[in-house]
Amino acid sequence: MSFQHSQSDTRLKLIIIMGVSGCGKSSVGSKIAHDLAYRFIEADDFHSAESKRHMAAGKPLTDAMREPWLQRLSDKITSEPLQNTVMAYSGLRRHHRQRFRNLGFNTLFIHLYGEQKVIERRMQQRVDHFMPISLLTSQYAALELPHAEPDVVTLDIGIDFQHIMERVHAVVRLTQPVALA
Repeated sequence: MSFQHSQSDTRLKLIIIMGVSGCGKSSVGSKIAHDLAYRFIEADDFHSAESKRHMAAGKPLTDAMREPWLQRLSDKITSEPLQNTVMAYSGLRRHHRQRFRNLGFNTLFIHLYGEQKVIERRMQQRVDHFMPISLLTSQYAALELPHAEPDVVTLDIGIDFQHIMERVHAVVRLTQPVALA
C-alpha cells in the first residue's frame, strides 16, 4: 500500500468518504468527523432542488449537471475559515476526485465498496432519501474504480458498522496521523 502523505505534511486535511449511494458514506463520514473534531460536509445537501427531483424521478445526473454541484462543494471546502474537513461524497469519476485533490489539502479518499446486492438491501431500509434504488445500477456503471490512485483506500462494507469504523480509524491513523477525540 502506497500513500503520498507524509508525517510532516502540515496542510489541512480533507478526508472524503466515497462510494455509490447507500454504501454508508454519511454515517461513516459524520462519525469520523465527530471523532476527529473536523467539519462535516454532506455533499447531498449541495445538490440543487432540480437535480434532486431529476434523481428522484429515476434519472441519473450527467457530468454537466454535476458541474455546479462540484463547484459548490469546492467553494464550501475552501471557504474561510479553512478547516480540517470530512466530506461524504460519491466520488464516482476520477476527474471529479482530482478536482478535490487540487484544492491544496492533504487529501485522503476512503472508498466504501460493496457488492450491488448488499447495497440494494441497505437502500431498501432507508427512508426519506431522494435517490431511488433504481439508480444504483447507473451509479455502478459511472463508478471509475480508483486503481493506481495512491491516496484512495478501499474498504469492504460487508461487515458491521463498528468494524467499518475501526478500519476507517486505522486508515486515518496510518495515512494522516491525528489525535482521535
